[in-house]
Amino acid sequence: MSEVITIANQKGGVGKTTTAVNLGAALAQNGKKVLIIDADPQTNATTSLGFNRNDYEYNIYHVLIGIKKMSDVILHSNFKNLDMVPANIGLVGIEKEFYNPKKKNRELLLRKAIEPIKSNYDYILIDSPPALGPITINSLGAADSVIIPIQCEFFALEGLAQLLNTINLLKKSINPKLTIKGFLPTMYSSQNNLSKQVLEDLSHHFKEKLFLTKKKEVLIVPRNIKVAESPSYGKPVTEYAKKSKGAAAYFDLAKSIVKAEKKIKKQTLSKIKG
Repeated sequence: MSEVITIANQKGGVGKTTTAVNLGAALAQNGKKVLIIDADPQTNATTSLGFNRNDYEYNIYHVLIGIKKMSDVILHSNFKNLDMVPANIGLVGIEKEFYNPKKKNRELLLRKAIEPIKSNYDYILIDSPPALGPITINSLGAADSVIIPIQCEFFALEGLAQLLNTINLLKKSINPKLTIKGFLPTMYSSQNNLSKQVLEDLSHHFKEKLFLTKKKEVLIVPRNIKVAESPSYGKPVTEYAKKSKGAAAYFDLAKSIVKAEKKIKKQTLSKIKG
């Protein structure tokens, strides 16, 4: 069973790309076949895995405008089980294509592009841009679930209501199966009272949607220098500094997601046998 997970938050700097890349790497290191789709014109997910613009001619933009198939633009990374669909700054021009009245089902272009290759992967992670524009709508329209990173700093919850409203609207229209997999507190500092307050607020409002560690504690991604350094080396932190606290957090997140997947499979089998 393959799952498409979009990492979304219209607020920038909350750890979307960091989560997409490091969760993808952690899942891959757990033996899962993973594809990361860089749907952000900033192309940070692409460069975080060591790719640069000289490594590829075509990217997700060419897929969305119908020139290339998704299978044509997939790059194999240097890390086992981990593939990448790159982006390019040209992706900023995609809005003109989406607003073309001749384009039918514009919100479902990415879903249709993913469908032929979906079964090749256990997980497909989509790194969406920091905006609720057509690319993010497409990313959510293609997803089975969404992970929402929340930065543990001032204004952390700002705009969250708008994102949740967008998700609810999409569930009622183009993607009824879309679910919130969880909220992920990022850049947490135990020395910072504000971080503690944000975590407390999240626990109060979204207790059932927070990921948990084996110890049943709320799973947080700490502020960690190794996480910040790893993209400059073209490596996920789970490869760059496997024993760092940042890497541990993403390994825990991957394990939590795999555990939930096994639970769902078990429940499905029980219903079939029952």
